Amino acid sequence: MPLTRERLDLILRLTDLTSLELTDTPESIAALCARALRPDPSDATVPSVAAVCVYPRWVKVAAAELAGTGIAVVSVVGNFPSGVASVAEKVAEAEQAIADGATELDLIVDHVAFAGGAEQGLSDEVAAVRAASPGVRLKVILETGALAGPVPVRLAADLALEAGADVLKTSTGKGHPGASPAAVAVLLDAVSEYAVRHGRQPGIKVSGGVRTVEGALLYLDPAERALPALTPATFRIGASALVTAVVEARRAL
Repeated sequence: MPLTRERLDLILRLTDLTSLELTDTPESIAALCARALRPDPSDATVPSVAAVCVYPRWVKVAAAELAGTGIAVVSVVGNFPSGVASVAEKVAEAEQAIADGATELDLIVDHVAFAGGAEQGLSDEVAAVRAASPGVRLKVILETGALAGPVPVRLAADLALEAGADVLKTSTGKGHPGASPAAVAVLLDAVSEYAVRHGRQPGIKVSGGVRTVEGALLYLDPAERALPALTPATFRIGASALVTAVVEARRAL
C-alpha cells in the first residue's frame, strides 16, 4: 500500500504519545501534551494523537493540559515497569490515577511470577484492577519479550482477556525486548478469537521500539487485516519519536 497522507494521519490518530522518564517534569509533561494536540505546530491539518501516556505522578498535569481536547490521559500502573507489587497496591495505584484524571490505565502485570507458574496471580490482578476501574479503558502490559515464546504469550493474553482487559499491550519498553511481529501476531489471534467467543472486540497496543514510519507499518498492516476496523479502541502504538517521524514524512509528501 502506498504511503499517503491519510495513512500517516491514521498512525497519529492511533498513537499514545508517551513519556516515561525519571527526568520528566511538569514543564516537560505540559510540552508533551501540547505536542499531542498539535504534532506539527505549523500545520493545523495534522491530527491530534489518541492519548498521552505518563507516570501516575504526572496524571494531574496531563489531565489539566488536555481537558476538553478529547485526547485520553493514560497512566501506567502496577508498579511500572517491574510489575512487582501486591494486588492491593496495584488497585490503590489505579484508583488514585483515576481520581487524578486518568481515563485509561496501562497495567503492568507481574510477568516474572507468571513465567514462574503463577497463572492465577495474573488473572487475579487484572480482575481486581478491572473491578476498580469501571468505564476506564484497561490495557494490560504482558511484557511479551520477557516470555519464552508464543505459548506463554498466548496464555497470558487469554488470561488477561478473560479477566477483563480491553487491550493487550506488548511491552513496557524498559529493560526487556519490545514489540515483535511474532508476538503481535499472537496477540491479534487472541483478540480475534476472543471476539468470536464473546461478541466483544478487544484491542492491542504495540509498544517498545516503534520509532519510524516503516516500523509502525510493520504492525499496522497485519492489524488492519486481522481486525474489523482500526480505531483507538482496537489498535494503538505507544511511542514518542514516532510522532516526529510521521510529521517529517507527511511534510515530505
